[in-house]
Amino acid sequence: MELIRGAHNLSERHRGCVATIGNFDGIHRGHQAVIEALHQAAARLGLPDMVILFEPQPREFFAPQTAPGRITRLRDKLRILRELGVQRVLCLRFDARLAAQPAEAFIQTLLHQALDVRFLMVGDDFRFGHKRRGDFAMLAEAADQYGFELSRMPTVQEGDSRVSSTRVRETLAAGDLATAERLLGRRLRISGRIVRGQALGRELGWPTANMAFGKHPPPMRGIFNVLVHGLGDPVPGVASLGTRPTVNGVETLLETYLIDFAGDLYGRHVEVEFIHRQRDEWDFEGLDALKRQIAIDVAQARDWFDGFDATNTTAG
Repeated sequence: MELIRGAHNLSERHRGCVATIGNFDGIHRGHQAVIEALHQAAARLGLPDMVILFEPQPREFFAPQTAPGRITRLRDKLRILRELGVQRVLCLRFDARLAAQPAEAFIQTLLHQALDVRFLMVGDDFRFGHKRRGDFAMLAEAADQYGFELSRMPTVQEGDSRVSSTRVRETLAAGDLATAERLLGRRLRISGRIVRGQALGRELGWPTANMAFGKHPPPMRGIFNVLVHGLGDPVPGVASLGTRPTVNGVETLLETYLIDFAGDLYGRHVEVEFIHRQRDEWDFEGLDALKRQIAIDVAQARDWFDGFDATNTTAG
């Protein structure tokens, strides 16, 4: 898969494609249906397919304090798109300049002149351009003017509701990993580089591998049984995802204790797969109480993994 970072890196060879545009947060089953439809259009027209996405996501740019948590970090998003067979990804930096670009200019300069899009798929509620003036109706007029096909994204249902990134976030926030997995079509994985923390876990006798998120943490909190990938065979562990209220934490961290594993993980890139949610994140009266609870969490995780079937793809 070719990753193109910014429209300025487009060249003549990128002209002539089928494309879709969106945030693709989570790349859930609805997104997967879009990718499949894009593949079919690419095969029919004999053209490469392209996913156009934004970094940061527009709501993170306009309202960083209230933007929803991220289901997938950019690296995870690109990995999943690659696994789905996407040929090209154009990642546009969403900044003040892009936000101020008129919708008509976005269509003319990017979709027509730079990409010569022959088939475009977007959602009915897709809005773009300065003050969100661009919509499906404007794209339909452009399709007639420039001669490309325009299609609506398919709707995928799970139960009585449409599969959406918002619904995935809600199920994750509620700790319902099983429903989230059905919506995503896979267990949730979060990847990142292990960073140095305050070494509090080590002082308590439970050293952890720590992952930071910065401005865009995941939409869930709690204590989870996890599998850690990237260290050879998957390693079972217990992960705390939250702000560590017992030590007056503010930043969201993922702290994972790897069961029966020894080694220096600083700087290593790993993937944490969320298998089972044990409990909420609690605020303890002191470190001794926290230490006792960690011992209980690890013991429960050991018992749980003893009966875990790694071939079962259903989260508990």
